[in-house]
Amino acid sequence: MSRENSGAEYGDGAEISGTEISSAEINEADFDDSAEFESTVHFEGDIDEERTRVLRAGLDDFELDDEDLALIAAGDAIGDDDYVPVENPPVVAIVGRPNVGKSALVNRILGRREAVVEDVPGVTRDRVSYSANWMERKFTIVDTGGWEPDARGIDRSVAEQAELAIEMCDAILFVVDSRVGATATDERVVELLRRTKKPVFLVANKVDDVVQEPEAAVLWSLGLGEPYPVSALHGRGVADLLDALLKKLPKESAVAQPQLQGPRRVALLGRPNVGKSSLLNKAAGAERVVVNDLAGTTRDPVDEPVEIAGRVWTFVDTAGIRRRVHLQRGADFYASLRTATALEKAEVAVVLIDVTQPISDQDLRIIDLVLESGRALVLAFNKWDLLDDERRRYLEREIEQDLSHVDWAPRVNISARTGRHLEKLVPALETALESWDTRIPTAKFNAFLAELVQEHPHPLRGGKQPRVLFGTQVSNRPPTFLLFTTGFLEPQYRRFIQRRLRERYSFEGSPIVVNMRIREKRQRR
Repeated sequence: MSRENSGAEYGDGAEISGTEISSAEINEADFDDSAEFESTVHFEGDIDEERTRVLRAGLDDFELDDEDLALIAAGDAIGDDDYVPVENPPVVAIVGRPNVGKSALVNRILGRREAVVEDVPGVTRDRVSYSANWMERKFTIVDTGGWEPDARGIDRSVAEQAELAIEMCDAILFVVDSRVGATATDERVVELLRRTKKPVFLVANKVDDVVQEPEAAVLWSLGLGEPYPVSALHGRGVADLLDALLKKLPKESAVAQPQLQGPRRVALLGRPNVGKSSLLNKAAGAERVVVNDLAGTTRDPVDEPVEIAGRVWTFVDTAGIRRRVHLQRGADFYASLRTATALEKAEVAVVLIDVTQPISDQDLRIIDLVLESGRALVLAFNKWDLLDDERRRYLEREIEQDLSHVDWAPRVNISARTGRHLEKLVPALETALESWDTRIPTAKFNAFLAELVQEHPHPLRGGKQPRVLFGTQVSNRPPTFLLFTTGFLEPQYRRFIQRRLRERYSFEGSPIVVNMRIREKRQRR
């Protein structure tokens, strides 16, 4: 970094009342007794407060708008969210054979396009839970993949997830295609449902008008009582179905675990077939999602509370991000959009990297996606149990060359298949989230700036040198700092400020944002 014009004063307040202010760290070991140490710390704190007051008063000479004043006032008002337990809502499972409109019905009940829908069978594979609300009653709705008898391979895994959803619910919506009528597969599903002894509602889907209602009457033959004719596509009859459903639902679930509002949300990201679903299953201690060698198995984001080393988290399994999202079609395209949405709702992202393969542009693009979202970041190098000495040497070189821009992110070497070192994720996640939540008081931040610009002032450009008038942290999650300046700070200098912030305050696992606002001096009248 150039130290051009290093003797120039950088920013108002570098000197107060003719006495140079030093913000060097103070160590208790440098003092003879604790009383002297505490008095010195308080003295330095008073100096920081005085510097901030002087700098703030100096801003009155510059053109500030209402938004500027609001950001400055909000600098010391950043707080943490409270995490409190909530009630345990009842669970409703939607089941049926493939392509009868289960996911479309889920979207209609939710009132938004949440589940991936495509006019081909087998789009949904996992059991995916959503929070729903009808007539001020909350309940959880579980979308499932199509159930088929004697299925094999990935279809068998999908059917098993649907059977688990039937076991872990309080009521069931059994969806049948009214245009096709009752099939042999539907009759096999009925046999499965009769053993549950839970309320079952027979939903005759695709009844788009009154003319088609007689087709639904044929479904009485299934022996599940009166069919409810609905159109998930147009919403016809769904309100009557929900009214009948609420009459049978308990106030609280008898099978689901009480939910807590507060476990930090962790998004599992990576390219297809990198081991995200395996990691979720191992952390949950159950086959929560479908795992298959077929790349792109997961399509809908799946939330699951998990406990690792005594700490509860909400893990979100996401669809693998492919090389060219804009060229994808159908379910894969919408799955990629759901992954981006899941990342926005998360607080920290665990990016899984397959150590048996070279770090690719695809991995780097996923990391950039996390950085753009402003979420905390942990890098998990998966399949570590398959790593040999030769590949390890290449991997170390790739990390040094390709991941240098995120050298601040915690790294964990794991095996999602065996669970090796899974417990090491907890300290990495806690460190990243603590940094993501960090709040630096305005006085300390301005003291840091004064020390930095005295040592390394901004280089002269065109005979002028921009000055930093005042700095404040306007938000956390991620830590975002705003600098009021007299001129444009070059990107290299802002990156230099970020590096020094990390040296002083660490921010391990969290991105840092440094913005600036150029303000002109008021014209004297």
